[in-house]
Amino acid sequence: MTDLNRHEDAMRRVLQNARVIAVVGHSDNPHRTSYQIAQYLRQAGYTVYPVNPTVATIDGQPSYASLAQVPEPIDIVNIFRRSEYVAEIVREALDTRAKAIWTQLGVVDDQARQTALEAGLDVAMNACIKVEHRRLLR
Repeated sequence: MTDLNRHEDAMRRVLQNARVIAVVGHSDNPHRTSYQIAQYLRQAGYTVYPVNPTVATIDGQPSYASLAQVPEPIDIVNIFRRSEYVAEIVREALDTRAKAIWTQLGVVDDQARQTALEAGLDVAMNACIKVEHRRLLR
């Protein structure tokens, strides 16, 4: 589909049209970046599902062990895991028919990016979704 890092209008469109975001690696610690960004996304009006097999609940909301367990279609898979885990998460996202992959700052896997693009997903890598949301939509 579209490499969102290279197409600002497409990035804006993905953020505008998304409703459901699965945050892979969502921490239950309020001091962690993944927790803070997920909270920001909730406040911005998105439905956010935590995906973290090591945590049962986050602020009373169930945390899911995998993307396959998320109870509704996923628009954006926001990844807070190290780069070596991205390919596996992309495969899981493809199985769930997610629409976009978004990795946070410092998280890059060029082969996983290519796999996702060839499969029809929009992809942003090494970009903070909160920063881009504020820049493009606020």
